Amino acid sequence: MFFSLRDLTSWLGVTVLEVFIWLTALLITLVLVVLRLEEVMTSVSWWLVLSPMFIADALNTYFCVIVFIRMYLDGALKQAALRALWSFSVLTLGFTFKFLLCRKLTESSHLEYSAVMSPVFVLLQLILIRACHLK
Repeated sequence: MFFSLRDLTSWLGVTVLEVFIWLTALLITLVLVVLRLEEVMTSVSWWLVLSPMFIADALNTYFCVIVFIRMYLDGALKQAALRALWSFSVLTLGFTFKFLLCRKLTESSHLEYSAVMSPVFVLLQLILIRACHLK
């Protein structure tokens, strides 16, 4: 019924370290969101509340660059390029979603929630295509 860690890492195209970084950042962000919504930290902006997620994106980008360089030096050019393309597209779509969400929450801008959620929908379609190619 539940997916194994091997299935998740192969379908999402990420490593266990990236999943750990994302889950740690998600836990910290959720604690900060609860504190912000319960008015314990009223003066804190949404940019600061979601900053652990942005930091996780930066760490995962750094890790992906290191993996790309290592694979390139080992001679796996095609695999390195495909992995880098996938990782950077996932990171870019995730960063875009978080950026648009922060803009929507901080200022009542003209953005609609459908525009904010559009990177998530694109990412879900990419994961669906990747999952179909694996089996």
